[in-house]
Amino acid sequence: MLGQFPAVATAAGEPAGANPWVVDVFYENDTHSRRDVGLAKFRHTLQMEADKKLGATGPFSSLGFNVKLRGTFDAVYRMNDLRFGNRAGGPVSLENGVPGQDYSALFGAPPGTLLGTGPVPHGEAPIALFNSGNMLLNNPNDGMVVLGSQLHDTDGGVAFGVPVRPCDTDSRGCLRDYMDASLQELESPEFNDRLDFLRELYFAGTVPLSDGKSLFLKIGKQQVIWGRTDLFRVLDVINPIDYSRNNIYDEMQDIRIPMWIAQFEYRMGASESFQDRNFQVVWNFDKFRPHNLGQCGSPNVILDAGCFFRGMKNLWDNGGTVANFAGAGAINGTPGLATTFGPNQIGIRDVNLPGWSLDNTQLGLKFEGVTKDALSFSVNFLTYRSQLPSLRGGITSVHPFTGATGTFPYLIAFDLDFPRVNLLGGSLDIQADAIGSVIRMEAAITKGEEFPSTMQPRLFKESKVVRYVIGLDRPTFIPMLNKDRTFLISGQIFGQHLLDHEQADGPLGRIGMPDWKDNWIGTLLVKGWYQNDRLSPQLLMAYDVRAQAGAVAPSVEWLVTDNLKLTFGANIKAGTGARKFDDDRTANPFPGFTGPPGEATMSAGLGGYEPLGRFRSGPIGMAINEDFVQFALRYKF
Repeated sequence: MLGQFPAVATAAGEPAGANPWVVDVFYENDTHSRRDVGLAKFRHTLQMEADKKLGATGPFSSLGFNVKLRGTFDAVYRMNDLRFGNRAGGPVSLENGVPGQDYSALFGAPPGTLLGTGPVPHGEAPIALFNSGNMLLNNPNDGMVVLGSQLHDTDGGVAFGVPVRPCDTDSRGCLRDYMDASLQELESPEFNDRLDFLRELYFAGTVPLSDGKSLFLKIGKQQVIWGRTDLFRVLDVINPIDYSRNNIYDEMQDIRIPMWIAQFEYRMGASESFQDRNFQVVWNFDKFRPHNLGQCGSPNVILDAGCFFRGMKNLWDNGGTVANFAGAGAINGTPGLATTFGPNQIGIRDVNLPGWSLDNTQLGLKFEGVTKDALSFSVNFLTYRSQLPSLRGGITSVHPFTGATGTFPYLIAFDLDFPRVNLLGGSLDIQADAIGSVIRMEAAITKGEEFPSTMQPRLFKESKVVRYVIGLDRPTFIPMLNKDRTFLISGQIFGQHLLDHEQADGPLGRIGMPDWKDNWIGTLLVKGWYQNDRLSPQLLMAYDVRAQAGAVAPSVEWLVTDNLKLTFGANIKAGTGARKFDDDRTANPFPGFTGPPGEATMSAGLGGYEPLGRFRSGPIGMAINEDFVQFALRYKF
């Protein structure tokens, strides 16, 4: 089929000498081996890129058609199926309070009848709540891992079993249309109902106007790039990201999820004050698409969020056992007893993905210019749906002690929602000739983002957010390494500030929003070239200041021939991994049962690693144990 493109063009009756189809086909194998896991990726990729220059057509002075197809098959789900496939997981046991501690008085039981013990199997907790007696019928103790166990011990916190097998093998905890991939969809994620194998399919053309002005149009499935940052984003938020490919470490062009978008760019050219001016309108008319955070049981699950979501959905649908829960904090701030809940009491009820409507499309406006002094800048506005989910409490659930239904403040029962966000920002590029560098700056403020907060009755709070990045790119001679060729040195500092952040001291620890009020992440890239640019070593480093976690990723690209490229690399993390924060189990959502009678009260602050510590660890800290070595082969036919 790929070879038919030139024939199709000729069959259309083009005159001799017309621009033919230009077609490139690539094959790539990317293999990762992870510490203590073994094979974590064995992905085969076939990609075709084709473009056709149509020339002057109708009102267009130039018109072109581009298509890019990509299909992958990751054999890791079959080659390491005990970790990532149909045989992953197994039975789990969960912590049950402080061994030997007597909890009997808390529950009105005879002394010595309710003691803390060692771990108890899922489904065999000493405290069983309403309608939990037959829980194991729908939620058997198999095919699971303990939440967060790849990173930390439970250590007195909350935890529960999480199903990890593909959703066609084990449907427990699968979120409909969000995280419900079958084995085939995990192995070959592009072949889905969103037609992700179409990486690009668009027309692009220029319509000349008077006075040297023009109108540029680009309509179809595409990526729209508003920023020039690596690893993290400030303005470049139009396309969602597929973090399941390789966390944050793949090139942005490979992990942006293309969307059906119309771009209109009015190119005004020069004026008295500017060398160039453009005004761009971007309309993302595609059906909403969130980030792909990685489904639990797959190799890359950023922040381990997919496992938390799947475990919580399983708790809602089927009930389950939660470690160290009942009576937590009541005896000198110590953990409670393992507790088995029934269905529809705690967990994630549903995911509310916005359907297609005109109101749910996304609109962006950008003005960019170059001043007479060669200062490049842009002013950007975007209204869009958050590509990250918000956990919104306050849903109708079942009272775990009486069986009544209602809404209960501070209860860990949620829906996943994607709120509307408005962004205003800009960028500035400065050619600093005195130091031979380009200084890049981006900044944005958003309104509408939502964050977890244990101080709020619905356990979330909206906050305005300021994000910014300052970067410096400099070609630099390092004579001791290469006296004939410069190295590219690129450094960036990303900052984030939550304007409406809230935290306070509870009786047993800090409560409120787990996200840092202020945080910074620094990155440094050093890249060199040897042997007529056929050998290119690179060192990429990143450090999360507040999480105190860093990553170092050395690699070497070797262009063996014009068609064959080999890449050898590694990714090594160091620093603090898991971090603790209030987990809300010391809240009093059911007065008279979970605490004193009267009004529901917020958490006292007893914390653990799960679930909110992940927001303090960040993507680097949460992957601290995911060191890997890499070999990639790319061949152009």
